[in-house]
Amino acid sequence: MPKNNNLKSILIIGSGPIIIGQACEFDYAGTQSLRSLREDGIETILLNSNPATIMTDPSMADHVYLKPLTTKSIIEILKKHPNIDAVLPTMGGQTALNLCIEADEKGIWEDFGIKLIGVDIDAINITEDREKFKQLMGRIGIPVAPAKTVTSYLQGKEVAQEFGFPLVIRASFTLGGSGASFVHGPEEFDEMLTYGLEASPIHEVLIDKALLGWKEYELELLRDKNDNVVIICSIENMDPMGIHTGDSITVAPAMTLSDTTYQRMRDMAIKMMRSIGDFAGGCNVQFAVSPDEKEDIIAIEINPRVSRSSALASKATGYPIAKIATKLAIGYNLDELENQITKSTSALFEPSLDYVIVKIPRWNFDKFEGADRTLGLQMKSVGEVMGIGRSFQEALHKATQSLEIKRNGLGADGKSYTKYDEIIEKLTYPSWDRVFVIYDAIQAGIPLSRIHEITKIDMWFLRQYEELYALDVEISKFDKESLPKDLLLEAKQKGFADRQIAHMLDCLESEVYNKRVDLGINRVYKLVDTCAAEFKAETPYYYSTFEAEIETPDGKRYVDNESKVSDRKKIVVLGSGPNRIGQGIEFDYSCVHGVLAASECGYETIMINCNPETVSTDFDVADKLYFEPVFWEHIYDIIRHEKPEGVIVQLGGQTALKLAEKLDRYGIKIMGTSYEALDLAEDRGSFSKLLQDNDIPYPEFGTAETADEALTLADELDFPILVRPSYVLGGQGMKIVINKDELEETVVDLLRKIPNNKLLLDHYLDGAIEAEADAICDGEDVHIIGIMEHIEPCGIHSGDSNALLPPFNLGDLVMEQIKDHTRKIALALNTVGLINIQFAIKDDMVYIIEANPRASRTVPFIAKAYKEPYVNYATKVMLGEKKIKDFKFNPQLEGYAIKQPVFSFNKFHKVNKQLGPEMKSTGESILFIDSLRDDEFYDLYSRRKMYLSK
Repeated sequence: MPKNNNLKSILIIGSGPIIIGQACEFDYAGTQSLRSLREDGIETILLNSNPATIMTDPSMADHVYLKPLTTKSIIEILKKHPNIDAVLPTMGGQTALNLCIEADEKGIWEDFGIKLIGVDIDAINITEDREKFKQLMGRIGIPVAPAKTVTSYLQGKEVAQEFGFPLVIRASFTLGGSGASFVHGPEEFDEMLTYGLEASPIHEVLIDKALLGWKEYELELLRDKNDNVVIICSIENMDPMGIHTGDSITVAPAMTLSDTTYQRMRDMAIKMMRSIGDFAGGCNVQFAVSPDEKEDIIAIEINPRVSRSSALASKATGYPIAKIATKLAIGYNLDELENQITKSTSALFEPSLDYVIVKIPRWNFDKFEGADRTLGLQMKSVGEVMGIGRSFQEALHKATQSLEIKRNGLGADGKSYTKYDEIIEKLTYPSWDRVFVIYDAIQAGIPLSRIHEITKIDMWFLRQYEELYALDVEISKFDKESLPKDLLLEAKQKGFADRQIAHMLDCLESEVYNKRVDLGINRVYKLVDTCAAEFKAETPYYYSTFEAEIETPDGKRYVDNESKVSDRKKIVVLGSGPNRIGQGIEFDYSCVHGVLAASECGYETIMINCNPETVSTDFDVADKLYFEPVFWEHIYDIIRHEKPEGVIVQLGGQTALKLAEKLDRYGIKIMGTSYEALDLAEDRGSFSKLLQDNDIPYPEFGTAETADEALTLADELDFPILVRPSYVLGGQGMKIVINKDELEETVVDLLRKIPNNKLLLDHYLDGAIEAEADAICDGEDVHIIGIMEHIEPCGIHSGDSNALLPPFNLGDLVMEQIKDHTRKIALALNTVGLINIQFAIKDDMVYIIEANPRASRTVPFIAKAYKEPYVNYATKVMLGEKKIKDFKFNPQLEGYAIKQPVFSFNKFHKVNKQLGPEMKSTGESILFIDSLRDDEFYDLYSRRKMYLSK
């Protein structure tokens, strides 16, 4: 039992919908926390409004409330559960902390006798209020940058005059650096000061002297009630101060810090944590270090909660920070808890790593036309990837291969920038591709000293890049026959992909692959074990690397592979890679449920994914986790090693689906719907032919592969015309055009961005109602799990629409057509598993927009609304373990559920916010209403008119 035996029932506040600055790392933290409390027999009550997360699954907490994150919801829950003893707000990011403060200010915790655990209000207030934080640091002798808090425009002007430029403006109590900006001179100061004051909920900003070019570090700490403190991980930002840590390339452990400075930083972090309040839990501290030999340290901020970085630190070290922080919050001490990885040492230890971690953020600027793409103090990335390697170079390469932006790693893929001016500009104004541009700059002959002068990136990192380029040059002197074994091994150890080496040698990827297999250069797998292999690890959490052979005294040669293959039948689930608009946490939800269902069917489950924020990459979800890029070469090597029965591709979104063709070509079994059927649905032209053959109505259409073909086709189709590329995600590149000029421009632009694509042009049904259905099919029977009607008209991407379950004004005739079309299409595509179909309804006629035989964005929403584990059922159907008739479907929903999209436009204040066929929302929430008379529904429905007005 917990050391505080008075805690029997705990309320956890989640983080709500996913927005830029607060993503699924809090779903991961909250899920771990709920499981941790359950182990101790504590009743858990969860408040969270996000239907796409594992955290809000009925199996996760004793009571799950999918309600808006407001004090009204809190009061409702506390009245319903008078036995709640405490609230844990540190697992739900800034949203949960802000709500906790609001409830405290309104006296709610006091009225209901609720104790705060894991943090105290004083700690939140001190760390969030920049002025109080600065004063506290002064009292305990920790240096901070010169700064002043202002609450008016006039005060701000006075401070600017006193400090001089450059300055940093930071808004108080905001998330992901909202309202923060650099100001280089007086001309931009007025606008940025006003913006910061408006962004802060208390209209307060801190103006501080900019530490441009200083190095940035983070430490992740845990403290128990006895004041024991452990530092779990040191993280170094490759990018210097000035780029938000969420947008920075980060490395763990810290690479360029001298030991004496690290010890000083540790002491400062511990002192800071002990000074901000009397609580037990987790903390994240950020520092700036001067780039000279003095290595002066300045404290930037401290967050008394789990954070984006603590999710990264957990995955980097294997130390489950959220789980242990929860145990500390309920009264345990660190020395009483066991290390989850070794099971033989205590949690009062500091992990040591014999590998390197590199995190690279993932951006979606293409969704925000007109956005300022320069990276700065305000976070703009929508997700992140993590690479694990034996060296910085290997980890860096694996992270770049995980991004899914059509790059094979650094350089050696024919996509480098070569113009001097362009490279210098890209180094000066960092954007999403800076990680690649550094390599291009070295390739273009720009000296390291010049790159350092512009970027202020430490010379150590730049030399690592230089070594990679030198190896690239060396390999390019050979051809595939003459390349020596030691050079090929070195290239693989430094993370170069077979595709990149093929580019250097001017041959095929398969030829490089065959050569390395012939030479015995194979991947080996190593355990992530928190203790540099000093103790035996029990957890099956692996990364790959390449090793030179070891020779024993008796002449035996071998490489050390720590991943032992069992003789059980196995299933591989391909994860969904980094979060991005169009493919978010809902696909991770499906992957986790797929893993659990396969496990229930007696399979050994193997998860492959590279996203550190997710539940699927938690070390105890699958039987084996390979933290590897969802990139062909890595997947194929794991499959060769493990020899599974088959691979599940329909749960990981477009990421996994895109690999189906390769799997099929290499004779690897795809569980459920076959590659042919998946391909048929993705190829816009072939799919329309299938509809034609089955007498299913669809808008007038044609396909084009050139601008000329498109213009000829336009004569047959009436404008407006919807232009759609094949094999894309989240409506990428979709446009509605109203004349030939727009059509030509759109087609030329699309074919430039996505060469050799087959475009579908169809007549856009103006003013039509849009609906969608999700179903499970076993090849014989079809069970429709949900039909949703969109409030926004056809033409707004389904991910950006408010969707009602069940539909609110589709007549019986329309509903029958939807059901009939869904069954026909699911069977015609030979679907085995899940399928999502989208419809346009005009004049009581139902037309097909598209069908996706895979898990969709709406499946978790339907599962939560109807309280049914649909992904579990669908996975069992895919595996051939069950048929539709074996399940007793019992959906429960009184009234309606609304899926409400959430946008992050506030990060791009000059962007066109107009919605269209390309998805722009970053997350969603669920709202339950009893009837259509509900005010919230009325407000949403009245907005439909603005889309329909001519």
